[in-house]
Amino acid sequence: MKKRLCKERTGLVFFPAFDWAISPTHPEREERLLYTRDQLFEEGIMDLPQILQLEPRLAEIKDIARVHFCVPDIEFQATKAHLIAAGSAIAIADSLMKGEIKNGFALVRPPGHHAMRVVHGNRGFCNINNEAVMVEHLRKVYGIKRLAIIDTDVHHGDGTQDIYWHDPDVLFISFHQDGRTLFPGSGFMDELGGPLAFGTTLNIPLPPGTTDEGILFVLDKLVLPVLDIFQPELVINSAGQDNHYKDPLANMNFSTQGYATLNKKLAPDIAVLEGGYSIETALPYINMGIIMAMAGIDYSNLYEPDYYKYSFKEDSKRLKILETMVEQLFEVFNKREVIQANNREKAGAFYERQRHIFYDTDGINEKQLETVKVCPSCPGYITIDSQASHGRSKNSKIYCIVIPIQACSDCQEKAREKYEKKLMDNSGDFQYIYLQDRVADNYRQYDCRKQKEIVL
Repeated sequence: MKKRLCKERTGLVFFPAFDWAISPTHPEREERLLYTRDQLFEEGIMDLPQILQLEPRLAEIKDIARVHFCVPDIEFQATKAHLIAAGSAIAIADSLMKGEIKNGFALVRPPGHHAMRVVHGNRGFCNINNEAVMVEHLRKVYGIKRLAIIDTDVHHGDGTQDIYWHDPDVLFISFHQDGRTLFPGSGFMDELGGPLAFGTTLNIPLPPGTTDEGILFVLDKLVLPVLDIFQPELVINSAGQDNHYKDPLANMNFSTQGYATLNKKLAPDIAVLEGGYSIETALPYINMGIIMAMAGIDYSNLYEPDYYKYSFKEDSKRLKILETMVEQLFEVFNKREVIQANNREKAGAFYERQRHIFYDTDGINEKQLETVKVCPSCPGYITIDSQASHGRSKNSKIYCIVIPIQACSDCQEKAREKYEKKLMDNSGDFQYIYLQDRVADNYRQYDCRKQKEIVL
């Protein structure tokens, strides 16, 4: 018998991606979710009336184009597994917005939070940013404006940060192991967002060894108060699970009880799985704890087999470091609107930043020149001059134009004119020129060598 839809249920989507892996023995492989699925069924969680299992589905090419500039195109960078992972996050979002569930968890792979706006290849196991694809779907289809993404992965969510760096309506908070000790080597306290969105990016670089007490302190004293002030319409948990004390790729001391409590307090509308690589001894317990917390099920007796609570007392020196970080970041957040206004006055007509991005999985080096139009009425528009070296035999050079969904009519017109002018005068010898027009929901890609345009 088909289960009756109920808004009090927690929706779950499973997508293990059987046919996608970086290599057969890579930490990011299908077993990450198979052990979780088996344990949930064995424990009877899936039979509870609070749980509703939803079906995975494919994202459309246009869903990806709202977020990414894929080189040379989306079909090259996004396999069917990537489209289903992103589509499954959208399935949770649609079910939530239709009132079929009260919240939902997309247990999917491949992960996505290291995938930036421009995609030349795989970074940190990620090609397509599942959360960002889902956020832009929510904005376009349902008119959601103000969202918060809380990234709890042990690795800094540099891809999500990049996508929303200039967006004042998306609050991005990432707490992660200190980037001086772990990939991707970023996520420091001075990374606070672009000049027109300053203070809506907050990073908490946690000292290695941080325990439940330390992470929940950051949640209670910074994340939750900031959310109360920002008042997002939806809260999304970019749910990495590699802060766990058993994870082989990091050096933290978070437990299943800690993860469950975090999600109970945070109360995300949607969680989307990111990292977590202790496949047998941690992931099944963490996933079950998150699901139970989101569904309002008592998780007080859920423990790992080797859990010993006295191992998770926070070091006083570490706690002092966290107290200082929280105090400083909260002060910056409270001053963000004043600083944004000052930045508009000081920046001139355009703001530029140069960047070097390394794709660790594919060995690609990218150089970017990013330019933002400083507008008194909106977040402006963005251009990106990107050059990527794939080795001695292959290089790519592209030019991208972004029209944000909040762009005023003047910025929209100027950005569209810039795209047309760039097609007529390709003096930069670009291979591809892209326009991402989120206002018109129109996405154009011009192949300069074939003189051919694709419009989505």
